[in-house]
Amino acid sequence: MGKTVTTYLIDGDPKGTQYAFISNKICQMFVVPRSNLAYLNTQEKLQKPAFYILLGEDEATKPQAYIDETENFRERVKDHDSKKSFWQKALIFVSKDADMTKVDVQYLEHKAIAEAKKANCFVLNDNKQTPKAPNLPEYQRDSMDEFFEDVKFLASFIGCNIFEVSQPKTEHIFYTKGRGCDAKGFYSSNGFTVLKGSVIAKAMVPSFSWKEKREGMVQEYAVAEGDRLTLTSDKIFSSPSTAASFCLGRPSNGWMDWKDKDDNTLDSVYRKQLE
Repeated sequence: MGKTVTTYLIDGDPKGTQYAFISNKICQMFVVPRSNLAYLNTQEKLQKPAFYILLGEDEATKPQAYIDETENFRERVKDHDSKKSFWQKALIFVSKDADMTKVDVQYLEHKAIAEAKKANCFVLNDNKQTPKAPNLPEYQRDSMDEFFEDVKFLASFIGCNIFEVSQPKTEHIFYTKGRGCDAKGFYSSNGFTVLKGSVIAKAMVPSFSWKEKREGMVQEYAVAEGDRLTLTSDKIFSSPSTAASFCLGRPSNGWMDWKDKDDNTLDSVYRKQLE
């Protein structure tokens, strides 16, 4: 089923201050760069209970985030601006209609931290513990669960995959082997996802051009088991070739090196279908 998302660019910049909402839904997301916190003074909604995420992009292998709730984001962010150096922008989620309560946003914080840790796509250094879910009446919990689904959709809409857990289709699984590698994954609109449990090559060939970055990713996403390196979580790459190079420890044309169970290359399944 299709969805209509309304986005308003406050300053006309697609990477600047904006807000977005889904038609017929109450969840509204504000995207506020750290460079434009003065915008908060103009929005009464951002001076009330809200659920929010601070996003940064300085980590070598994963972006960093901080998830929290507050009764007044404009006041709360003053502390983050002086004490947290990593973040570049904030995603703030409020209700378009009736104001949310403190307990509502505490429930959203609980859900968000749990799902972000499950997805394992962002570093959550300041969210070491998952808070307990507050007591909500059943009808209100259902309402907040629906609200959180819209939170995930809107975050994904602007390219933030902090809650995305890969859901592969069995018929679209591809494999690559060699140099001690035995990896599997799938291709989607997000890029190429290498699946948890894949075994990747321990060594890299001398011509490998991003050794330090790969070593950092291995430390973040894999564990040594005897003479094997096994991924402990799914890892999304922007392209099939980057994914294959990471797994094989050598330069790779992923369109040819990823093959399904019938030995069809990724290229023949996805790119040749246009011919």
